[in-house]
Parts: sequence; C-alpha cells; structure tokens
Amino acid sequence: MADHRLKPITQLGGDAPRKDSFPGLTITERTETALASLSARQGKLAAFHAAASAFFGFDLPAPARSATGGVFTAIWTGPEQWFIEAPFATHEDIAPILKKGFGDTASITEQTDGWGGFDLEGEGVLAVFELLSNLDLGKLPSGGASRTVIEHLGCILVCRAAGKSYTVYGGRSSAASLHHALMTAAKSAL
Repeated sequence: MADHRLKPITQLGGDAPRKDSFPGLTITERTETALASLSARQGKLAAFHAAASAFFGFDLPAPARSATGGVFTAIWTGPEQWFIEAPFATHEDIAPILKKGFGDTASITEQTDGWGGFDLEGEGVLAVFELLSNLDLGKLPSGGASRTVIEHLGCILVCRAAGKSYTVYGGRSSAASLHHALMTAAKSAL
C-alpha cells in the first residue's frame, strides 16, 4: 500500500495564508471559510424561504446585500441564489449541513475549493479598487455585495465595513492572477 503524505495548501500554494501589507492596506488570503452555493428550487420558493429563516435565524438578503447571523453569512449572487459562508473548522462539509436544513427546497453545491478569496482592509482600499473595478465602492454600504469583473475575472465583492474592509472572491484556479491584480493595484495606488 502506498504511503501518501498529502497536506492541504492555500489557494496560492502556501502552507499558511499569505498576508501582504502596504501603507493603509492589508491583503490577506482567506483560508478558513467554507463556501456553498444555495438556490431555491422551482415551485418551492415559499418553503425555501421558510427553511432559510428557520435554519439561519435570519432572512436571506435582498439583491446586492449580505446578511450574517450566528456562524453563517449569506451573500446574494443572483435571483434566488446565494453564497453561504461558515467557519471551515466546523463546517468543512457545509453542503450536507445545509442540505439537512433545506431538504428538497434547495439546490446546494460545495464551493470551498472552487472559489478563493482575499480580505482587503485599511483606509487605502477604495483607492485600490478604483483601479480594479467599475464598481463604485464608495456607494456600497456595509453588508453590500455585488458581482464585478477584476482583470477579466468574474468576482464577488462583499463590503464588511464601508470604506474599510472588503472580501473579494474569484475562481480558485485564477487566485494567483487575482492576487497579482490586487498587488499591482496596491503598488500603484498607495
């Protein structure tokens, strides 16, 4: 029998999350978040929303918003579609956990290994995103969320604290390209 010595690596290929600091900005690789997509099944919308309120303890957010309660954050991604975040340490198997709460009212897909994310924090964050996206972050309130494009990569951007703290998710296979774009913009703007 083969002796496999597998170990997890971050989206950028490291043993630990990468953290880059600039004057007024910190970019940190997200590694401790489990992700799943959640969407209502056709004809089961009322039961789906009832299940969501019971399971999460909060209503799913409206378009361009996110909502948090307990260990879960729901991020609106499209009509009757959300990304769900939870701590990886306790929700590594997030899809089956959600399935238990939603039954046949929802379609749920594991997304943890499909998407990679970066947290950007500091007073320089708006200047950096002005170079990266046509999304006006100055108008995105705390709890706001939107799809956008950064360097030809489809991304989801979440405002944690207006003007100060944001998370950007992009395809994990493009994480190095997204990180390069963030770094290049930070070096240029700050």
